[in-house]
Amino acid sequence: MMSLTVPYIVIVILVLSALVVPSAVATDGPKVQATVSFGQWQTDPPLDRFTNPNDRTRNNHQLLPQVVQIKAGGAVNFIISGFHEPVIYGDGTQPGDINTNLVVPPPPVALIDDPANRMFRGIDPRPLSQDRVESVIFRKSGTYLVICGVQPHFVNDGMFGFVKVTGPDAD
Repeated sequence: MMSLTVPYIVIVILVLSALVVPSAVATDGPKVQATVSFGQWQTDPPLDRFTNPNDRTRNNHQLLPQVVQIKAGGAVNFIISGFHEPVIYGDGTQPGDINTNLVVPPPPVALIDDPANRMFRGIDPRPLSQDRVESVIFRKSGTYLVICGVQPHFVNDGMFGFVKVTGPDAD
């Protein structure tokens, strides 16, 4: 009886080990990735996106949290809810450095197109579903400005934040 139980115990241990090991191997300590909510749908009053999937008047134009910290070589997952475009500028760039007059013209709305010190621009949100995820790797330490490239969201609503990258550069 005991000889039949041992193989089952070994199988259970192997299965549990297989579930634990990949998560340990996939990370390199804490702060290798962060998640930023890039716009949020409001629920007061109630919102039925089934009947109106993109009621732009019901979207909160904020990055939450506004500042995240990761290690060099880590990634930030931008969970985009609504009509937004993540644009990332190099170390040390401040909101006042962005030339908001350089734009991709409407319709439906102007998108900021300032290439100075820009290191990433998300895909054009105009032909896409409004909800998606874009994940970006930061290989060098520094403080990076992240803005919403939708001109009125950045200019009127102050939709921006920062990614602080620490540790030695990951080449």
